[in-house]
Amino acid sequence: MGEVITLSMIAFALGMDAFSTSLGIGMRSIRLRQILYMGAVVGGFHVLLPFFGMMAGRFVTDTFGAIALMIGGLLLIIAGGQMILAFFQEGDEMRSVPSGWQLLLFSLTVSLDSFSVGLTLGIYGAGALLALLLFGGIAACLTWSGLLIGKKAGKWLGAYSEALGGCILLAFGLKLLFF
Repeated sequence: MGEVITLSMIAFALGMDAFSTSLGIGMRSIRLRQILYMGAVVGGFHVLLPFFGMMAGRFVTDTFGAIALMIGGLLLIIAGGQMILAFFQEGDEMRSVPSGWQLLLFSLTVSLDSFSVGLTLGIYGAGALLALLLFGGIAACLTWSGLLIGKKAGKWLGAYSEALGGCILLAFGLKLLFF
């Protein structure tokens, strides 16, 4: 039972970046089907990356964790900057939520830290199946929650919701890089 609680707490911490970035994305016009799909893809990445991390756990140095956070921070800053720039562009066209390669990039970005945790879990021999199921399930639920809350907030904020969402992504990326 202690292992379940510990792994759940780790999974929750890993999923919080998916939650906070999903708040910003949810502020765009997004359908429930897209919300369901995005949460499933993020959850899948939160299973795959720790799995690969566990497999590579004995071969990667401690410095990889810092590199993964830097890459994730830079990708979030780029995504946030693009959203802010899109707000200032002319036109009332419907701006889209991440799909295709953008969704894969988003999922990879919010899941990079789970790779380094997988490295550690691989070294210490934690229950792989339990850890992977908890990581994926909790990340998916947090992503769905962030998107749904963002969707409600986006209705209140109107046209400014995309700029606010971009600021959230930008701030989180800066936090990963500098704090």
